[in-house]
Amino acid sequence: MKRESKQSKLTEEDVKRYTKRLWQVFLVIVGLACLFILSIRIGVFGKLPSFQELENPKSNLASEVLSEELEVLGTYYKHNRSNVKYSELSPYLIQALISTEDKRFYEHSGIDYSRTLTSVLHTLTGSKQGGSTITQQLALNLFSERRERSSIKRMMQKFQEWLTAVRLERSYTKEEIITMYFNTVDYGYKNTYGIKSAARTFFNTTPDQLKPEEAAILVGMLKGTYLYSPIKFPDNALSRRNTVLNNMASQSYITQAQADAAKATPINLKLRISNYGEGLAPYFRAVLKEEIKKEFQRLSITKPDGTPYDLDKDGLKIYTPINYAMQQYAEEAQKEWMTKLQRDFDRQYKNSDPFRGDNAKLLISGMKRSDRYRALKDADYSEEDIKKAFNTKVSMTLFTYKGNVDTVMTPMDSIRYNKLFLRNAVMSMEPKTGHIKAWVGGINFEHFKYDHVKLGQRQVGSTAKPFTYAVAIDNGYSPCFTVPNHMQTYGNWTPRGTVQGGDPITLKNALKYSQNFASAYVINEVGASNVAALTKKMGITSEVPNYPSIALGAYEASVYDMVGAYSAFVNFGTWIEPTMILRIEDKNGTPIYEKAPKVVKAINSESAYIMVNMLKGVVDGGTASRLRRAEYGGLTYPMGGKTGTTNDNSDAWFIGITPELVTGVWTGAEDRGIRFHSMASGQGAAAALPIFGLYMKRVYNDKKLHYSKEDFPQPPGGLTREMDCGKYVPFNGSGGAEDESNSLNDDRLGF
Repeated sequence: MKRESKQSKLTEEDVKRYTKRLWQVFLVIVGLACLFILSIRIGVFGKLPSFQELENPKSNLASEVLSEELEVLGTYYKHNRSNVKYSELSPYLIQALISTEDKRFYEHSGIDYSRTLTSVLHTLTGSKQGGSTITQQLALNLFSERRERSSIKRMMQKFQEWLTAVRLERSYTKEEIITMYFNTVDYGYKNTYGIKSAARTFFNTTPDQLKPEEAAILVGMLKGTYLYSPIKFPDNALSRRNTVLNNMASQSYITQAQADAAKATPINLKLRISNYGEGLAPYFRAVLKEEIKKEFQRLSITKPDGTPYDLDKDGLKIYTPINYAMQQYAEEAQKEWMTKLQRDFDRQYKNSDPFRGDNAKLLISGMKRSDRYRALKDADYSEEDIKKAFNTKVSMTLFTYKGNVDTVMTPMDSIRYNKLFLRNAVMSMEPKTGHIKAWVGGINFEHFKYDHVKLGQRQVGSTAKPFTYAVAIDNGYSPCFTVPNHMQTYGNWTPRGTVQGGDPITLKNALKYSQNFASAYVINEVGASNVAALTKKMGITSEVPNYPSIALGAYEASVYDMVGAYSAFVNFGTWIEPTMILRIEDKNGTPIYEKAPKVVKAINSESAYIMVNMLKGVVDGGTASRLRRAEYGGLTYPMGGKTGTTNDNSDAWFIGITPELVTGVWTGAEDRGIRFHSMASGQGAAAALPIFGLYMKRVYNDKKLHYSKEDFPQPPGGLTREMDCGKYVPFNGSGGAEDESNSLNDDRLGF
């Protein structure tokens, strides 16, 4: 026994040897740990963010389209996310987050070691508990695509989060970290990213207005956006909310009485689900997006690193001249009149088939233009199988003016249904600045996405006539000059029409009563090529042929171009390009684009003023005189305009002018073959003009808008020609009858 205890006693050499080995093991462990940390740092297990990325973390930010009052009209996004500042966060949000997710947030530097150790011990005992600090969660949100599910990968990811969290704490203040965290969280519901989007989606409010119980819901969801969704699992959400409120009370952010009062409140959701077409001016925003892309490409506007801007990700601020109130008025006026007009239109086809004869082709073309047809074609369906699919009933949602209706019908029947809806477009613009104040490209963006303001071009009818008279006036003709007003043949062209206002007739009355015969005579006198040239000079971008028939509107143009052209009359003959964009800033507020509209002097100032005076006659006793009646707005202020109606009533137009606004309205079906049978209902004065009246009535009634109700100002330098035809001396011809004189001096120039 003694021998054994002697032998078991450690010698000094043994102690030294074991101590050395222990130190070696310890150093190896430390070395391996350092090597492991270094390998994580250099990206062996996955790339870590660079210093530049930490300073400028990337996240998909929605670009905002702003009205002139800086109201958000809508957004472009991949993730519906808009950033907020720390000052825009409710204190309850911050308190709920810290008390629930990271009690020692203000004490640690990115890693809460005691909480991490506690989390490991809980995990080992089978009671899983989160140990990530807010900064670690931010690191995950910013620099990882997803939380790894594999234990090994998740462990590696955890180490990456630790390193990134420490570096984030060195780069940002605690307030900045809180703000970045709230701006990056994914709420997992209908494209809801960030606290601004979440507050709007779930409670239709802003983050600074959230109540304690609302803040607790949104913070509580962060534990599991699906499991604690107040929409899918309201009981779970309620329980989790109350836990968060208790945490806030236990950390003395709120009193227990406040917590109890908030817990007694039921979940009161005010859902406002975002979608692309939501908000005002969806047609405008859709066209604007493509215009911005073209401008950026044309001017080579790129990000500092040379890559192109992405409107869906880069958080641009797009400032537009659209007036929020005026846009609302235009949309309301359109809906008010189109609801009535559609009822009248539906009655006409109640006992007849609109798709008989040549119109049967419209169904086939509609089918082949549909997304459903293209999808089936891409899936290698035969034409026979596609037709069968289009005649098989399916569930679908249809548009009505009373709201969407869920029903079951065949896709072919839905094409018939949709083609019988009249479409409409409205654009309103300030003639002296080119600023577009309202843009309504269709009757419902969700169901009919094609824009009829700028993209759509339709035959303009009699709204083209002012361009012919403008050439005459600009070449010295008096508005009181008389011309023949009866049917004549010009080469191979014999225009049709009716006679109103006399024969002969003054130019002023010819425009007032929209006389075809007189207009044909005038273009024959001044030259079709000159009329076409002026029309193009005044901003019409579509093809305008050098044919006499352009005097009667035998060409197509957009509402956008026509409004711009008429604006030149009001702006003393100067055409200013219609302006959709004022400026664009990047996400940091740095200007990257400012619009400089084109300006062209189209006709002289006096000629333009005379044309305005002639257009006033159209409203005061002419084809647009119903504008003065109560049911069409009852407007008594100085204004002018021109109606337009194309063959078979396929297109109805009205372009209205006031001293500070020019507004164009077009109404028609998707296909020209679908139309009003009677001119009484289908003419511009009935199908388009009333929307102008209802819109302008709202504009003039809004005391905040301050649009002039005075008369049109005279051009600088005054007038050299007399516009009062009553002052012209009648001329007694050789037959003894009293004829109208063309001027006081019996020539076409007048005074």
